[in-house]
Amino acid sequence: MCEDKVIMNANQIEEAINNISSDIMKEFGDVSNVAIVGIQTRGVEIAKRIKRNLETRSGKEIKMGTLDITFYRDDLATRGVLPAIKETTITFNITKKIIILVDDVLFTGRTIKAALETLMSFGRPQIIRLAILVDRGNRELPIQPDYCGITLHTKVGDKVKVRLKEIDNQEDTVLYCSV
Repeated sequence: MCEDKVIMNANQIEEAINNISSDIMKEFGDVSNVAIVGIQTRGVEIAKRIKRNLETRSGKEIKMGTLDITFYRDDLATRGVLPAIKETTITFNITKKIIILVDDVLFTGRTIKAALETLMSFGRPQIIRLAILVDRGNRELPIQPDYCGITLHTKVGDKVKVRLKEIDNQEDTVLYCSV
């Protein structure tokens, strides 16, 4: 058992989201063709925050969708526990859109692989960029974030937990526990 250490507090998370949004604006300038897609569960809330930030900065409405990657996971048969199915909602045509795919923590890359497979079943975007709050390393697949709030160097057995007030009913924090 290890003790959780706060790596990011609410202000640092807000600053990271502001920086990610700023980097998206710098790369694309006109965001009228940009759409945000959040990966269930905490990626959706982070995506909502990025969307609001981009809309405030640009004065334009940004389309948003959500992805549940459960049935695209390559470890579904080996998990031993039936997963909770969440909502996938993409109500706009993603073809030729610039998609910002958002998740909370990037680890092995397998969640992002599944998200890309799920997303591609909806059409063919012009570009897909990956925005991550925490990159904890230890990749098993060649997947890297385009926008990242913080990079941690962790061991495979370490734990990184993102807590968001809207989902967890506690103050926004990123917790780290090294084994």
